[in-house]
Amino acid sequence: MRSSYLLLAFTFGLLSATVKAQEKEYSNHLVNETSPYLLTHAHNPVDWYPWGEEAFEKAKKEKKMIFLSVGYSSCHWCHVMERESFEDEEIADYLNQHYVCVKVDREERPDVDQVYMTAVQALTRRGGWPMSMFLHPDGRPFTGGSYFPARDGDREGLPGFLTVIKRLQTIWTDQPELVEQQAEQVTQAVKSELEARIPRSLIPLTSDVLDKTTASLGEEFDQQWGGFGYSIANPNVPKFPTPGNLEFLVYRVLELRALGEEDEKELAMLTTQLDYMALGGIRDHLGGGFHRYSVDRFWHIPHFEKMLYDNGQLASIYAAGFKLTGNIEYKQVTDELLGFVTREMTDEAGGFYSALDADSEGEEGKFYRWSREEIKAELTDQQYRDFADIYGITDDPNFEEHFYTLLLKSSVSQIAKERAVERAVLEAKLQPIREQLLGLRAKRVRPLLDTKILASWNGLMIRGFADAGRLLENKQYIEIAAKAADFVVGQMKDEKGHLLHSYNKGQARFNAYLADYAYMIEGLLALHRATANKKWLDHAETLMAQQLERFWDRAGGGFFFTASDHERLIARAKNPVDSVRPSGNSVSGQNLLYLYKVTKDENYLDYARKTLDSVSGIMSSSPSASPRMAILVNELIKLDE
Repeated sequence: MRSSYLLLAFTFGLLSATVKAQEKEYSNHLVNETSPYLLTHAHNPVDWYPWGEEAFEKAKKEKKMIFLSVGYSSCHWCHVMERESFEDEEIADYLNQHYVCVKVDREERPDVDQVYMTAVQALTRRGGWPMSMFLHPDGRPFTGGSYFPARDGDREGLPGFLTVIKRLQTIWTDQPELVEQQAEQVTQAVKSELEARIPRSLIPLTSDVLDKTTASLGEEFDQQWGGFGYSIANPNVPKFPTPGNLEFLVYRVLELRALGEEDEKELAMLTTQLDYMALGGIRDHLGGGFHRYSVDRFWHIPHFEKMLYDNGQLASIYAAGFKLTGNIEYKQVTDELLGFVTREMTDEAGGFYSALDADSEGEEGKFYRWSREEIKAELTDQQYRDFADIYGITDDPNFEEHFYTLLLKSSVSQIAKERAVERAVLEAKLQPIREQLLGLRAKRVRPLLDTKILASWNGLMIRGFADAGRLLENKQYIEIAAKAADFVVGQMKDEKGHLLHSYNKGQARFNAYLADYAYMIEGLLALHRATANKKWLDHAETLMAQQLERFWDRAGGGFFFTASDHERLIARAKNPVDSVRPSGNSVSGQNLLYLYKVTKDENYLDYARKTLDSVSGIMSSSPSASPRMAILVNELIKLDE
């Protein structure tokens, strides 16, 4: 009977479902975690542990190396390595016998990620996720890398993971002195690197920091397509939105206009990037919002995950761009972005979810790509003619061999002008088509939604809604921001009233990091700016008091990434650099200055100055490393004039 059933199952394509059901018989120590990423690994045959004392005590007791795997829910290669290696029974058996395996969601534990990514970079001169690290039982990193294929020969140029773990086990057994020596060397390298990020010098900064920052950004800017970091010598570097750079340009334009000076260069940099991002496939033209980055120079083909932190910052930037220029395209981008977040990334209680995966059904971008035949079959002939040429469907496929990522050849305003019709008339034709295709897309297998609610990223999105509500005069956006702020302030705190980092499944966890405080305070102050409601100012001051008490560097000024009562890792780091997310120090400096201007409390001003002093050496030598700190420089100088 069983053989007949299996044959029948195979005939109807059900064997894979049977295998998946069998796989679910495995359970490991991640089953009680709240991270959606960790829970996807809870039924791997690998006996995963979460980061914590239990895993390290087991490793010490059994004298085993720790295999540390760090990833996140929307990471494509994390999913690939899971399928290839962590669901492979031979590899899992070997890991379980010889290692203690620890899985970390980098978004839940950015402190762990920062320390061991620094180790990977010291070892390999590159980094990335999944991070695959091998640790001494006391937590010191020994060796590691990023993605490994399962076996030798699976991917050209990369050793197989099974070979790696077997070789390292041999070294662990036969050459313990080599492991000890390398673990100590790598640990010292990590300490040196992270502590080197803590600035020591104090250099007076003058108003020419703005000019220097503008010039430095100009050198990195792709004048043709927008974006930073492009060079002819290295044309294949992915392009990220880098909202911190754009925020600086918004500020610079406003300052120049206030002084009655020419802003053409700065405005051109800002609008070039906003324009081409709005046209490209990095923007979701059906569902709204932006994908994480573009794999090409032109913003055409994205890496398809959608991150809350990008969209929060870009909501503020595009709303500000509309206010500066009156460009209706920027308003539409903002409205569509916030519509996407409201529809797909917002919890009923008001908090915002973290991310949407790039993958579905095991393929990157499958949820978002289109074939010409699919679109033709869904639309009438007239609809197809209205839509296809505008969104690039009449050209050759631009994604893989047979598919399209939707993108605009020109803005809707420009196309309407060329066709001698009102923009509103053209948009009235396109909007129902986009909605129809969005409805069709919604029937596909959806990417994984990471339902973690992170205080830091929520702060960025709260600011995005509050800024858009103020600049676009939309009260609903402000109400959405307020509901999210009430949720974080009310639900994400411990018994002492301290902010917590992550919330999911009704449970708030993990001590907050500097970014949680800095971004949430910024979001609260954006609400105060939009509403003048003292409630938001009071919440901001409460959080700032906690931040100053628990994160302030009493010796060097500025703020550490972790609180004084955080778990002690290899090093306690600072980060003065704005990246895809702004530095907690630059945001905190601006927060302190806002609080001073509103309350006239000189203590806030003193802390703002000392925060700037703590990074003055870096700002003097490399002002574009922290464009948001450059804004603080100018604002403090204006106070002294």
